[in-house]
Amino acid sequence: MAEARQRGRPRAFHDKTAQNTVQSLDRALAILEVLAGGSGLTLTELAQSSGQSTATVYRVLSTFQAHGFVEPEPGAQRWHVGAGAFRVGSSYLRRTTLVDQARGAMQGLMRESGETANLGIEDRDEVLFLTQVETPEAIRAFFPPGTRSPMHVSGIGKALLAWSGTRKVVRVMMGGLPGFTPQSLTDGVELEKDLIDTRARGYAIDNAERTEGMRCIAAPIFNAHGEPVAGLSISGPAFRMREARDAELGDLVRRAALGVTEATGGRMPG
Repeated sequence: MAEARQRGRPRAFHDKTAQNTVQSLDRALAILEVLAGGSGLTLTELAQSSGQSTATVYRVLSTFQAHGFVEPEPGAQRWHVGAGAFRVGSSYLRRTTLVDQARGAMQGLMRESGETANLGIEDRDEVLFLTQVETPEAIRAFFPPGTRSPMHVSGIGKALLAWSGTRKVVRVMMGGLPGFTPQSLTDGVELEKDLIDTRARGYAIDNAERTEGMRCIAAPIFNAHGEPVAGLSISGPAFRMREARDAELGDLVRRAALGVTEATGGRMPG
């Protein structure tokens, strides 16, 4: 550490331009990756492996230490990955486990319903689609991983909102309820009624509210605290997913979501 202090700060240390900030983050993450690949490294070893000065490495380590991402070894000059990095990494692990557990349920849904099955989560008040199992039908719904959708016009979005707290629903409403088709719920009162109906029957219905001619039925997946953390859905053209099939398909999706909830250690809310 003394070596780092002697070297001092680079001239660009106080440069807070957007370009420098991104470059600094890139260098910091490179150092964290090097540290994660070892079993405890000294400041000099980290500098040599990352190709950066010891002054830069020390500042990065100090910043990461403040957030718990790294920690020094007591009585030694070695650094290790800290509990903060583990907590962040665990969120990915939980998501990966969810995707793995949901895959079989999605394949079963596609076979039984004949429609595309989807898995999505809430991210920044939107639905983020993680994966899907496509139907072989020529006309089908398609949501590539990473696709986003407003919650109020998504089957998964409404399934999550229906079991979320009032604060979440209000926040989504305050963000605006834009219309995409004549069936879109753009009024808060209408959306609240729809969410009440969703809870009563156990599944949500997107009745061509996002895309004209396409319908979706979804149900929530819960964590160990009974909180909605993801949603399963099937989606397809309205001429195949007729309203007359809502109860049949809704029961399929609801049971599949319950299976994933149980497989991931979750429980239904009381």
